[in-house]
Amino acid sequence: MELTLPIQLALIVVVAFLCQWGAWRLKLPAILPLLLSGLLLGGGLGLIDPQAMFGDLLLPSVSLAVSIILFEGALTLKFDEIRGLERTVRRLVTWGALVTWAVVTTATWYFLELPLDMALLFGALVVVTGPTVIVPLLRSVRPVSSVSRLLRWEGIVIDPLGAVLVVLAYELVAATGQGALLHGLWLFAQSMVLGVVIGSVVAFMLAFLLKRHLVPEYLRSFLVLSVVVGEFVLANWLGEESGLVAVTATGIVLANLKGVRTDDILHFKENLSVMLISVLFIVLAARLDMAQLAQLGGATLVVLLVVQLVARPLSVWVSTLGSKLNWREKALLAWIAPRGIVAAAVSALFAERLESNGVEGAELLVPLTFSVIIGTVALQSLTARPLARLLKVAEPAPRGFLIIGANPVARAIGKALNQNGFPAMVTDSSWENIRAARMAGLATYYGNAVSSHADQYLDLVGYGKLLAMSPRREMNAVATMRYRLEFGERNVYSLPWSGDKEEKHEIASQHRGGTLFDEDLTYARLASLISQGAEVRKTRLTDEFDYAAYLQVEDRQVWPLFAVDTRDRIHVFSANSRPEPKSGWSLFGLIREDDAKEAAKEKSNGDNGNGSALPG
Repeated sequence: MELTLPIQLALIVVVAFLCQWGAWRLKLPAILPLLLSGLLLGGGLGLIDPQAMFGDLLLPSVSLAVSIILFEGALTLKFDEIRGLERTVRRLVTWGALVTWAVVTTATWYFLELPLDMALLFGALVVVTGPTVIVPLLRSVRPVSSVSRLLRWEGIVIDPLGAVLVVLAYELVAATGQGALLHGLWLFAQSMVLGVVIGSVVAFMLAFLLKRHLVPEYLRSFLVLSVVVGEFVLANWLGEESGLVAVTATGIVLANLKGVRTDDILHFKENLSVMLISVLFIVLAARLDMAQLAQLGGATLVVLLVVQLVARPLSVWVSTLGSKLNWREKALLAWIAPRGIVAAAVSALFAERLESNGVEGAELLVPLTFSVIIGTVALQSLTARPLARLLKVAEPAPRGFLIIGANPVARAIGKALNQNGFPAMVTDSSWENIRAARMAGLATYYGNAVSSHADQYLDLVGYGKLLAMSPRREMNAVATMRYRLEFGERNVYSLPWSGDKEEKHEIASQHRGGTLFDEDLTYARLASLISQGAEVRKTRLTDEFDYAAYLQVEDRQVWPLFAVDTRDRIHVFSANSRPEPKSGWSLFGLIREDDAKEAAKEKSNGDNGNGSALPG
């Protein structure tokens, strides 16, 4: 069945989105459905033909897209994240990579009976892991921070190193004579040095332009994108495959320079990278010849097992000698190493070159590489999360609440959450408030939650929602803007404001998050109710005592705050979204008894010789 070019393009984009959305719903890395969709749409059903669609532009476009993806990944790498782990990262991308190369080369040469030079090239190709597969996998696995940071750094840094390593292997395949190895080593060193120099110069140039605001805000992301594409092409022109090294160096340097704000650029690049990754995997998988993939035979499975069970564990063992990692962290690190888009893209590029030169075995390079990509992604997607839980190196589910403010209102609500299995951490720059929160048994952060110090030291493991409850509305707005990317837009809330309601004085709704509890429950109103004796209480609903009855109990006022369903999931009452509690649910509500009932309670407490309030 032949589809027109516009329909093929639309089909790729729509299927890419559906794969990403489905993976999000199933809490799986999106790479596996993307690969399978590409195989089905291309070699399976013959609905799309990337070579006919893009022609000679295909591989250059893939290379440019990979450079943007790597730059975005490098822009997230902060040196402060890996203090104490620097040596392990260096070993993983040097000695670890060499160990992997040697083991995979030997296995490929022995089991698949490929010529040694082709085995060397294939071994170099599967050294890389990459952010395209590591980052989605980490989102679903959620390992402890040490493992997560090591895998992310390794995946981003090893991609350009692996690409340059392939250049060295390619020279050994394509060149002849005694000088081939020396020539390849010279090209390797040249590409590395050239890439680092160009990348560093470009980073400082961008920092100069951004820090001095020489480019308007709406053009900042466009500037960075155009410069990254330009430097990639220039570096590749000056030294083969040095472009990936250059863009990675630019991202790392720019991320660690003082005074350069990159959050808006990073947000734009993240969205762009998701789209590029999705389309690239479908397009590259669709180029595969299904017949070649089917003819690889059982020896390919043996090579895959060697990659997973021998090469990776041995690489991690060599790289972590003398480190502070425990055996559980090392075991998970040794299991997770999926191959990604760089292996796919570079294999396609070099296979085309070798086939045009008539090199024996070149036609197997792409299907072999994709078999390793599919095998490692499928195996690790399905097993990494259960293994992390078994080894007890997975982060807890994000049940906790980060609360902006440690004032009496925040303390009352945080204490109720904390006492019922939902961790609450309050943040404030007032030492008096923080001291009172600590006396109440709450986790605290003494400082501004949107400071650079908080970015480095505020531990958010286990926290998944934000409640902005400061009496300062500007602080609440800034906090919701900062943590929207951290927790997701649906998990960020702030108190309503009782001031001027004119539009020109209001903070835009997209900067406030969801409105907590109700439009009339401002900070001033909540503080007044609590000072008058209102308490946060937990109540369980039954068939006889349903939600309507809960709201209509005589002699008291009640404001629902949170609901906990039968699966122990918490729902926040907000002006934008109100849960519908059912029998078996529990409700947290702010409850104030009327004056007569309160007086009777105080008299009863006095008779009992106990001055504390009785439970409602």
